[in-house]
Amino acid sequence: MLILPHTRLFGADAPSNKLNIALIGTWGRGEAHFGAIGRENVVALCDVNEEHLAFGAKRFPQAKTYVDWRQCLDQKDINAVVCCTADHTHAFVGNWALNRGHHLYLEKPMGNSVEEARVVRANYLKNKHKVATQVGTQRHEFENFNRVRELVLDGAIGELESVCTWGNRQIPRPGYLPAEGEPPKHLHYDLWIGPSPFHPYNPGYFSGGPGMNCLQWNMYWDFGSGQVGDMGSHTMDIAWNAIDAALPTSAEAKGDPFHPEVTPVRLEMHFDFPANQARPPIRVSWYQGGAMPESPNRCIDLTKIDHGALFEGSKGFLVSDFTSRVLYPGGDKADLTYYKPRAKEAVLPKMRGFQQEWIDACKGNLKTSCDCEYSGNMIETMLLGLVAYRVGKKIAYDGAAGRVTDHPDAEALLRRTYRPGWPLNG
Repeated sequence: MLILPHTRLFGADAPSNKLNIALIGTWGRGEAHFGAIGRENVVALCDVNEEHLAFGAKRFPQAKTYVDWRQCLDQKDINAVVCCTADHTHAFVGNWALNRGHHLYLEKPMGNSVEEARVVRANYLKNKHKVATQVGTQRHEFENFNRVRELVLDGAIGELESVCTWGNRQIPRPGYLPAEGEPPKHLHYDLWIGPSPFHPYNPGYFSGGPGMNCLQWNMYWDFGSGQVGDMGSHTMDIAWNAIDAALPTSAEAKGDPFHPEVTPVRLEMHFDFPANQARPPIRVSWYQGGAMPESPNRCIDLTKIDHGALFEGSKGFLVSDFTSRVLYPGGDKADLTYYKPRAKEAVLPKMRGFQQEWIDACKGNLKTSCDCEYSGNMIETMLLGLVAYRVGKKIAYDGAAGRVTDHPDAEALLRRTYRPGWPLNG
C-alpha cells in the first residue's frame, strides 16, 4: 500500500488547496510567471495577441483562452489573477480583479496616474481581509533589501536625513509613431489601446523582445510613465523598504523641457516626508537619464552604479544597488562605536521567492512584502513627481484627501481621461 505524506495531501500543495489563476498577458513578463503559477491551477489565459496567447496555451493547455481581459475576469472559477498587460491597463485589471474578490499579482507600475494608484490602493484596503496582493517589483526578494533596511533602522549611519535613488537608462523618443500599415490579424489592436486615447497602429510599438517590449511604448504619456514607473518602481523600492513612508507633503521636479507626447529622459524629483517613530522628517529624491545626486565624498563615484540608492545620515552614508551595499562612516567622529549590529536571530529572514510569497499569502495570512498599500504609496509619490514636473512648480500635497492644495492647475494632472466604455473601477 502506498502512503503519501500528510502535507502533500492536505497542505499547500493539495489539489483542494490550489489557486485557480487567470494569467492576463501570456508573453514577456507573463512567461516569467510560468514556473510559479504552473504549480497551481491555471484556468484562464488572456492576451490581445493571439500568437502570444497560443504561446501560453502550449504551457497551460487546459486553460480557457480570451483576448479581452474584461471577459476573462468574469470566468466563474477564477480566484486569483496575475496581470502582465501593458502599463496603461494595470490599474484597470487590478481594480476589476479586486472588485470581484480575486487575489492579485499586479506587475509594476501599479498605475499611470495618482488617481489610479489611489483607487487600486483603496480597493485593496477595502478587501485586505480576504485577498492577497503583490506588485511586481520582484527584485525585492534580493537579500540586500533586508540588509539595507537593517543598517538604516539600526542607526549604522546615525539619524537618517535624506535618501536619493537614481537610474541611468536613456530612451529618447521624438513623439508618437506615425500610422504605418494595418495591425496583423493576430493582434487585437483596439483592445491593446484599451482605455487610452486612440493612436494609429505602428509596428514599432511591438518591436521589442520578450521582457523588454515595454521599452517600445512606456515613454509615451498615454501608454506609460517612462522611467518613473519602469525602473523607478524597482529602484525606489530599495529606499522605500527602509524608510517606512506613506505619502509626501510636497513634490518638486525639473528636467528636459516638457513634451506633450513623451515623458522626459532627464529628470530629478524631490519629496518631503514627515517624521515617523524611527526618523525625523526627510527628503527623498529620484534622478534619471543622466541627472545624478551629488556624491557625499569625492572618493565615491556614484555614476559607476547604473541603478542605486544613497542614504545620508548624521554619522555616515550608505550606498546600495540591488544586490550589494557599502557603509561609509562620515568623518573622524563616526567611529561606529554608536552602532550595534542586530543579533543573528533578529536578522530579517530570506524571502521564499517573490511570486511564491504571494501564492503562500493567498492560501495563508494574506501578508506580502509589496502589497497594494506599500506599493501604492510608492508609485503615487513617484507619479506626483511627474505632476510637479509638468506644472513646473513645487506643489503641496494633502495625501489623506489626494489633492494638491496650492496649485489648481496641477489638480487635473492627477488623473487620466479614458475612452468611453473603459471604466477604471468596473
